[in-house]
Order: sequence, then structure tokens, then C-alpha cells
Amino acid sequence: MAAVTGGRVLLHLSRSLVLQPSSRLFPLKLASACLPRRLCSASDQTQPVSPENESLLENLNLMGVDIKMARQRQPGVFRKAFTNEKGLAQFLQTKGASRQAIASIVSRYPRAITRSIEHLEQRWQLWRNVFTTDAEIVSILDRSPESFFRSSDNDNLEKNIDFLISLGLNTKDLHRLLTTAPRTFSNSVELNKQMVECLEDICAELGGENPEQFAKSIISKNLYILIRSTKRVKTNIETLKASLNLSDSEMLALLQGHGADILDLSNEYLKKSFNNLQQKMALLGCRRNDLKKIIISYPLILYIGPETLNTKIDCLLKGGITMKQILEKPKVLDYSTQNITGRLEELRRVGYDFKKNGINILDSSRKRFDAKMEKLATSPDE
Repeated sequence: MAAVTGGRVLLHLSRSLVLQPSSRLFPLKLASACLPRRLCSASDQTQPVSPENESLLENLNLMGVDIKMARQRQPGVFRKAFTNEKGLAQFLQTKGASRQAIASIVSRYPRAITRSIEHLEQRWQLWRNVFTTDAEIVSILDRSPESFFRSSDNDNLEKNIDFLISLGLNTKDLHRLLTTAPRTFSNSVELNKQMVECLEDICAELGGENPEQFAKSIISKNLYILIRSTKRVKTNIETLKASLNLSDSEMLALLQGHGADILDLSNEYLKKSFNNLQQKMALLGCRRNDLKKIIISYPLILYIGPETLNTKIDCLLKGGITMKQILEKPKVLDYSTQNITGRLEELRRVGYDFKKNGINILDSSRKRFDAKMEKLATSPDE
């Protein structure tokens, strides 16, 4: 076939490509950024299954793929007899992906080259029902190829999208789920339904009046909830309720607030974090009610690893902050130890008085903190 140009012809050819041996594909020269020839390959079918496909390796090298990275991630792809690297490259280029982006995508998720053109077109259209432009999808693929290529079941993806929309989740929620927790869409619809029903049952058991809205709220706040087991979620709720001696109404309020953020933690991690926080606060002279208060107001404290949390608290105390102030403003623990140490040092240099001025300054954006530091440098009494 002679070299051809033009988007319309390219699109026509890309739609016609399917998984097939490279010997049946002819080289195609693209209009703007030409991709290397012979980008679809097959090994000699008389070879044993175990050796790597040498023709495929050659083609991936021509594409600029990081072979070492790809081999570490999904080595089985290199032993496949039939692959579609040429079709994938052409398809993604028509959607606006650069050659560098395509190479990066295949390097990090080589299984992408096993998808047929028909599959790619169907999946792309399903994603376009959620995203506004092709450029958005290309950007996501560049950041996280797995989110697009992990599942090969387009029918299941479509059913899950329909199911999640039926719960009242909006396009923004679906956008976040696809980019942050793509495994949600690899689940069977029945599995996702089980979690939704579990959340609705929890709401009803705690005296909630709107189980459907409760389930929707939990999913919106914790994007990983649908890829966890119902057993994990139930056990975490039971652990929190018993450990903090919460009433049904208090537990419901916690879950409807930021408590939803910690439901996907492993049961062991949650217990370990809770026990560490309990011991640390007891050593600092805090009461049982203080422990309950800080977890209810800032549940994400249980996300912080025990050693990291202890280091942050010690750092704040050494910097002149009291435990009472930490209890009143626990979000200061959101910041890294390095960030906390740096800010404390800057504030110490200007003679900042935490007893007089409080610790709100520590819980501010970098821009606001820098602006405040400029004022303090010129007017220390402010």
C-alpha cells in the first residue's frame, strides 16, 4: 500500500485494524508525526510459547517504549503471538496523543497493545459519555493507563456506568471514579450492588432516614469504597463504634461527615492506628473524651501511619504548640513533618507567639502563609 495522508483516510484504516500478524499489515505513514513502520507483529507460530516475540520487541523499541519497565510490569505480553501495537499507536494518535505519550502508555501498561481497534473504539465512546473531550481522556491515559486499559469487558463497563448513574452519581463523580478507582468498573455490577445494599442496610440499622442518599454520599466521599469488601466496611464501622462508645446517631453523623474517608482502610491498619493514637494521647495526659473528640472532628488522623503521627505531634509540641491546641485544630497534622518543621522554624525566627495568636497560621496554604510571613517580618506585633 502506498503511503497515505489525511485524517479521514487514517481513521478509516485504524477502524479496519484488528489483532492480526504483522505479515498481513502494510506500513502506514501518518500525516504529521510519522510512526515507525511494522508496528504490529507476530512471532513464528512454530516457536515455543515461552520465548519472547522478537519482532514485537523490535517494534516496541522503534516506538520508543521502555522495554525494561514494560517487561517488569507485564512480562507475559512479550510472549504473545498476536499484538496490535500499530493499531493502538494509530488509534491514539488520531485522538491527539503524541508519540512520546503513546510510548509512555505502553511502557507502563503493555497489555494495552492486546486491545483490538473495535474494542478501543467502543471503550473510547463509553468514556466520551463521561468526559467532554478526547484531550481529557488522552491526559488521563498519560497519567494512568491502567484506568482505561485494565478491563477488557466493555459491556460490563457500560452496565456499571448505567448503574452508578441510577444511584444519582453525576458526571463529576464518574469522572473521579474512572480516574481514581478504575477497578470499580472492572467489578461485576452485582458486586457493586452488594456494596450499595450493604451501605443502605448500615444506614437503616443506625436509624438513618434516607439509605439511598446515604449510600450515594459515602461513594462520593470515598472513591475506593466499591473496590473494598463489605466485610471490611462492616468491621471498620463496628470497631469505631465500640472503641469510641458511639451511639447510633453519633456513628451515623460520623459516617455522613468525614468518617466515610476511613472506611476503606484495612481492619488491622485501623486498629493499629487507633491503638497508637490512644497510647500517645494517654502519655500526653489526654482523657478518653479527648480521643473521641479528635477522631470525630478529624477521622483522617487514623490514616496517618503511627510513626509518622507520633513524629508530627512531637514536632508540634517541641515547637511550642500545646496538645490542647492540636485537639482544637487537628488539621495541622495534614501537613508533612518537613512542612511543619519548616513553618515552625520560620515562625520562631519572627518571634511568633502561639499562645497569643493560636495555630491557625500553620493550617494555611503556602501562598497565605508566605503573605502572613511578609507582614510579620515588617510588623511583628500583627
